[in-house]
Amino acid sequence: MGPLNGIRIIELTGIGPGPFCGMMLSDMGAEVIRVDRLRPGAKAPKDILARNRRSIAVDLKNPEGVETVLKLVETADGLFEGFRPGVTERLGLGPGDCQSRNEKLVYGRMTGWGQDGPLAMAAGHDINYIALTGALHAIGRPGERPVPPLNLVGDFGGGGMLLAFGLVCALLEAQKSGKGQVVDAAMVDGAASLMAMFFSMGAGGMFTDQRGTNLLDGGAHFYDTYETSDGKHICLGSIEPQFYALLVEKAGLDPERFSAQMDASRWPEFKSELIEVFKAKSQSDWCEIMEGTDVCFAPVLSIFDAPDHPHNKARNSFLEVDGIVQPAPSPRFSRTSPEVSHGARAPGEDTDSVLLDCGFSSEEVAGLRASGVIG
Repeated sequence: MGPLNGIRIIELTGIGPGPFCGMMLSDMGAEVIRVDRLRPGAKAPKDILARNRRSIAVDLKNPEGVETVLKLVETADGLFEGFRPGVTERLGLGPGDCQSRNEKLVYGRMTGWGQDGPLAMAAGHDINYIALTGALHAIGRPGERPVPPLNLVGDFGGGGMLLAFGLVCALLEAQKSGKGQVVDAAMVDGAASLMAMFFSMGAGGMFTDQRGTNLLDGGAHFYDTYETSDGKHICLGSIEPQFYALLVEKAGLDPERFSAQMDASRWPEFKSELIEVFKAKSQSDWCEIMEGTDVCFAPVLSIFDAPDHPHNKARNSFLEVDGIVQPAPSPRFSRTSPEVSHGARAPGEDTDSVLLDCGFSSEEVAGLRASGVIG
């Protein structure tokens, strides 16, 4: 069982970063109960982010449905939601409503812009939130427009992961104080946190606004990706001098000519030469030459190839659940091992068992179902 075994969390189901937070918590052993909308006939989605949780379906527009969730709250350690500010208050499931029923409840809120500020009520997506923090501006090639880094920085790194961290922090504090609190996790705040090192580098004159010209954004010839003869790619991260010297050796470069590693004015020249060098051999050839050495090298793999890499297989970094290959729980623990017990449930698949486990009687469950409150 994972390290959060014994913790019960209510998840008011949303999209993206909220379910990712729920996945992280449930992977670590927390009992996370997904509160889904009533969707008669809906099947279990092929959604990795929804794994490891039971699902109940409740009509939150019905006062009895709201009361049902509030009774669940009385048995829970935490709850999180991902609606715009004020939505759960209008439903009757805001922090005040929930904490009046359970003083120790930790209430997590996942939004893009935060619970306050001039943009709080505006719609947005990952790309908008990271644009406001300097993250999007910094990613791309010289002279070209910024490149969206999937939705990893705002939704998942700055959003869902920071919400999970915030909830666990607040849960630890509640064990001491006996009181819950509200966790305001905004993707714009989380993305800003992820940029901390680059603000440091900027303050020290080691990072400029010219994207694609800096040490870690592909500007350096020793920290970039290169195409190979078979149309695939490899990547380098040979920053430290001893690693760079090994790169020069393994790539067959002129040691004297390439000795000016940190002369940024020569990076474009060196990169042009490396482009030709790496195109002379296949990805597998370069793996034979460099993989496992201190060059700081790796082949660039697609999501379909990554699970088959020998290192990932040796560490069981990926697993298969319900026929879907997916990342295994992370991080790992020496005693309390996280696990994936099942994939996504159909909305409402576990309604009866969840309510019975949370103290509802069989008669109450039957009544709620008959009145259309649950499904």
